[in-house]
Amino acid sequence: MQDQISASSLENAIALQKYGVGQPVRRTEDDTLVRGKGKYTDDFNLPGQAYAWIVRSSHAHGIIRKIDTTDAKAMPGVLGVWTGADLAHYEPFTCGLPLKNRDGSPLLQTNRMPLMTDKVRYVGDAVAFVVAETLAQARDAGEAVVLDIEPLPAVTSAEDATKPGAPQLYDHIPNNVALDYHYGDAAKIDAAFAAAAHVTKLDIVNTRVAVVSMEPRAALASYDKASERFTIQVPTQGVAGNRVNLAKNMKLPNEKVRILTANVGGSFGMKNVNYPEYMCILYATKELGKPVKWTDERSISFLSDSQGRAQDIHAELALDADGKFLAVKLSGYGNLGAYITGVAPGPLSLNTGKNLASVYKTPLLSVDIKCVVTNTTHMGAYRGAGRPEANYYMERLIDRAADEMGINRLTLRKRNFIKPAQIPFAAASGVTYDSGDFQGVFDKALAISDHAGFAKRKKESRKQGKLRGIAVGSYLEVTAPPSGELGKIVFEADGSVKLITGTLDYGQGHAVSFAQVLCAQLGVPFEQVKLEQGDSDIVRFGNGTGGSRSITATGTAIVESSAMVIAKGKQAAAHLMEASEGDIEFANGRFTIAGTDRSIDIMELSQRLREGTMPEGVPSSLDVDHNTKDTPSTFPNGCHVSEVEIDPETGVIQVVRYTGVNDFGTIVNPMIVAGQLHGGVAQGIGQVLMEEVSYDESGQPITGSFMDYALPRAGDIPFMTVGDHPSPAKSNPLGTKGCGEAGCAGSLATLVNAVIDALSEYGITEIDMPLTPERVWRAIQDAKTKAA
Repeated sequence: MQDQISASSLENAIALQKYGVGQPVRRTEDDTLVRGKGKYTDDFNLPGQAYAWIVRSSHAHGIIRKIDTTDAKAMPGVLGVWTGADLAHYEPFTCGLPLKNRDGSPLLQTNRMPLMTDKVRYVGDAVAFVVAETLAQARDAGEAVVLDIEPLPAVTSAEDATKPGAPQLYDHIPNNVALDYHYGDAAKIDAAFAAAAHVTKLDIVNTRVAVVSMEPRAALASYDKASERFTIQVPTQGVAGNRVNLAKNMKLPNEKVRILTANVGGSFGMKNVNYPEYMCILYATKELGKPVKWTDERSISFLSDSQGRAQDIHAELALDADGKFLAVKLSGYGNLGAYITGVAPGPLSLNTGKNLASVYKTPLLSVDIKCVVTNTTHMGAYRGAGRPEANYYMERLIDRAADEMGINRLTLRKRNFIKPAQIPFAAASGVTYDSGDFQGVFDKALAISDHAGFAKRKKESRKQGKLRGIAVGSYLEVTAPPSGELGKIVFEADGSVKLITGTLDYGQGHAVSFAQVLCAQLGVPFEQVKLEQGDSDIVRFGNGTGGSRSITATGTAIVESSAMVIAKGKQAAAHLMEASEGDIEFANGRFTIAGTDRSIDIMELSQRLREGTMPEGVPSSLDVDHNTKDTPSTFPNGCHVSEVEIDPETGVIQVVRYTGVNDFGTIVNPMIVAGQLHGGVAQGIGQVLMEEVSYDESGQPITGSFMDYALPRAGDIPFMTVGDHPSPAKSNPLGTKGCGEAGCAGSLATLVNAVIDALSEYGITEIDMPLTPERVWRAIQDAKTKAA
């Protein structure tokens, strides 16, 4: 018996070494996904399903005079054609954030309906929809719907939309300003700038980008007449929260709506809100008594999906004579697009302010941003949602200030870092950093990037006729606001352990990471852990995946739920082994009577409880169903180093070296963390070098396909050197900080600053994204002309 116990304990210990927290365990889903065996929304079908097609406006702004559906209804296979009047009973889409204007009044809602009845406000605005027996029939009938729209002048620039005489999108939103956001003490800020020895000023454009996820949005809806219940298969970032939102829009109790989500081909914030198309097919499935399917097309997704970034910012940094930061302030505009839904104003205002101070002990900050409606596609969260933007502005200011004051760029940063002894640190943004060694992260990044060898590499590039630039930049993110999460653990009869939680994996590798945490807490077999996230009937609560919250929120839920499992297990083990509960110890998956060799494995115990009848006071199972209280925000941070080469004859930029040292607190799976960082940097490279959603003067999008909207390819992405310098968070039991959006936060500034560094020999000190070859080449030619 002793040998068996020892062998079992040894096996558990080996398993923990292989699969525990900190181990680089391969993602279990990779074999399915990389072989094309994943099941995405469009892969689902139901017997007798019909197909929907959305009729959209080709005008950016106009008054709807008439929608004639007569011909469309008479076409072959058509089952129904509906307009906004049919869906007028639904609740409008609104923004639920409690954001207020500088005068204390709430932000002005646009109250978007599923289909427009009065005006259209951007190209792609939904005005009607068709359902037919086949997709081709639905498309043909959609094209037969006749729209009589009286065109109105359009405005696409946020700043232009606030000027006198600009087209007004809504009668109740004067000057198109839906939110006049202010944060900070204006009097103190003014005093600090007045006393400053030096003030650096920059006008910065943070370009609008499209999400272009691998999987376009799609949905399959059905209605059960007997239960009066809707089911919709749709890609989301969390089924529980989205069910609440969907039920609210439909004016139904939550239990009347079921959301299913399978594999999700990317989202980056875009798929975490309700959309008009979903309301349309839910309406149609009840009307027709059959399932209805809708799948977006890539060119239409450039119109219908929320987009990201889109800020025009004036930034200022005040410094004393030694280069110590006194205050920083931002003012400018955020482009909301035509409608306000989801969290759209947050990234453009609140989140920008919360992240602006970064790792520097800046005593004061202020943010004044007008969030403006325009005749463009609506805005939403996009990887980082205000965090990369804020860090970008700060790092751009620091490099410029260093050059203007004649202070080494690295030295200026070192002088202003928050020191470990000053933590916890109450930042001017209103949050308190609980952990971090920003100087240590910085020093490690310089070391592993071989910053000291840059001069030699620059000479080698010059021999090849290339310009070479380098930039070092720090970042800090304030992750998602405090929120609770579900941690339900179920010991199944087949020997598996089911973990149910409200976050949702759309590329983050949850199944492995969460299993590692559960394995470390309970010693259950790693291979037996099954993750359930995609059914709102099972996931009764949860706040979804977003804001780099998953490992912290669900990790906390797992730790707390595991403690409850252990407490129940001690009661049960004490009964089965006829011992006092106080004498039961738990370690490596076994309950043991202290000081003896008598023990029982947690999996065996769960089976014994299932098979037997326990007396009163003894748990009948080890299952736990638990909601955490709000898990606080965390503060991932890091220092990234970019090197670029530029061909001055063509303006072509190549990212030749990239290094990122990061503090993500406790790292559960370093392999997955590195992958998340790589992905974020790749998106940063895309935005910096090539991505930009553009419109002409009439509001027509001119980047509506991959022929016009460029994305980075493998050849554009360098091999990356990734290092860690963790300072575990104090705010959650695992000490994790989140990593999913850090690559964007670290890459935007360092890439742009590296290009400016390379171009500095021409006297170029400013250039805005995207840094296309044409834009870079033209900047060089203009500089040469001025110098001549």
